[in-house]
Amino acid sequence: MSSKRKPDGTKKAVKKRKNSESNYDSDLSDEYPRAGETSAREVVVEELRPMEKLPEELLGAYDKGPGKLLIAGMVSWEMTGKRDSKGVTKIRPNLYTFHRFTGETYRSMASFCSAAHSVLIDVNWKAWTFGRNQLSQLGHGDTTMCEKPTQVADLADFNVIQAACGRNHTLFLTDTGTVYACGDNKSGQCGVGNKLPTITSPTRISYNGPPIIKVGCGAEFSVILDIKGNLHTFGLPEYGQLGHNTDGRYFVNSTKMSFHFETQPRKVLVYMEKNKEGHVLPIENVNIIDFACGNNHTVAIDSKNRAYSWGFGGIGRLGHAEQKDEMVPRLIKFFDTQNRKVMRVFCGSSYSLAISDIGSLYLFGQNKKTGEANMYPKPVQDLAGWNITSIGTGYTSIVISADDSLIAWGASPTYGELGLGDLQKSSSTPKEVTRMEGMKIPMIALGYSHSLLLVNTEHEKTKEKYDNLPEFVV
Repeated sequence: MSSKRKPDGTKKAVKKRKNSESNYDSDLSDEYPRAGETSAREVVVEELRPMEKLPEELLGAYDKGPGKLLIAGMVSWEMTGKRDSKGVTKIRPNLYTFHRFTGETYRSMASFCSAAHSVLIDVNWKAWTFGRNQLSQLGHGDTTMCEKPTQVADLADFNVIQAACGRNHTLFLTDTGTVYACGDNKSGQCGVGNKLPTITSPTRISYNGPPIIKVGCGAEFSVILDIKGNLHTFGLPEYGQLGHNTDGRYFVNSTKMSFHFETQPRKVLVYMEKNKEGHVLPIENVNIIDFACGNNHTVAIDSKNRAYSWGFGGIGRLGHAEQKDEMVPRLIKFFDTQNRKVMRVFCGSSYSLAISDIGSLYLFGQNKKTGEANMYPKPVQDLAGWNITSIGTGYTSIVISADDSLIAWGASPTYGELGLGDLQKSSSTPKEVTRMEGMKIPMIALGYSHSLLLVNTEHEKTKEKYDNLPEFVV
């Protein structure tokens, strides 16, 4: 579907836009020049609001409970998303089972379905990053890949409570509701008010509204949620994923097309529903409480537990039973007709997941290359009756912790991120990861081809199993 879309300005950019939706293997390809010349400290934002801590009861929600880190999947970060090893300096074997990593204890973590980098938050609320770094997405002021988690020095004086990764950029949220960004900024996705190609060190975004309580990233756009329930978006508007009722296209001249990038946060103003006749009706007084981003789409939940989606509409990932791109948040009518409330949402590259008020898991879109797509939310029958703790959504892989078990599935090609072992690397249906049976896993995060687990070693059986797992040493 995306291949029929009109291209961006240059020929190089045309190739990249096609890849962003239609080509799995090159979804992370390095088509960018090397970063290096721009310092994030050049960005000046005036009259920012004073920093006050978020309410204690709110801060408590960010603590998932300390846990030890496990990793599986592809750990040759320069190889991630590439077809061959050309130009790759270090190749390590894929990890087909979960391995202990670092031995440190962490409170939270983040990666993204088309990212080859990750963020860890330690027990002292300090941010550590590792993985690919060709556009300074790790926030260390350079473009050197980090195989080992390395502390983000520029944020050492702040308490980082949450983070989000895009394809090549990163957002950090502090306990004062302030957001810092680094990495690729060609589409304005770092939100610092300009289009410097790269932001090499974490820089405060150009925002002066109510404190932020959640950050999220798509491939080349960003979403932030303020304490009053308003969403603000910035970055690439190509498929309507910013929710501002436009795809931002304009003609530079008779043959060249470009986009009006949002270089600083802009509030999402309109929420709507479509009735059976196709008439658009605005929904008033929407108060958002949670959201999730895929490569080019977003799903959000309001205070009445209604779900909205917008952005790229291919293969049903928006859940509206049609493939049209949505330029503003549109109510997903399915849950209304079923009289179901939506409690949590998760997004992969081309699919979305929702957990209802009775614990059912729904999938819409497609997490494989072939076969039928779910054009509207359909229950995942294999997960019926399971009490889900956490979900990680990768490019095509899904990993879920439920009832002291780990369940994973993802169509080929996979790279070990399912943790099923080297005999069965992929699975088109949900499968229990038997090696992890009985472990308490409060949090999961997936990248393009790697998965991270936090396991609660204060639980006796979990600690016993953790101690017997192999260690990944770099």
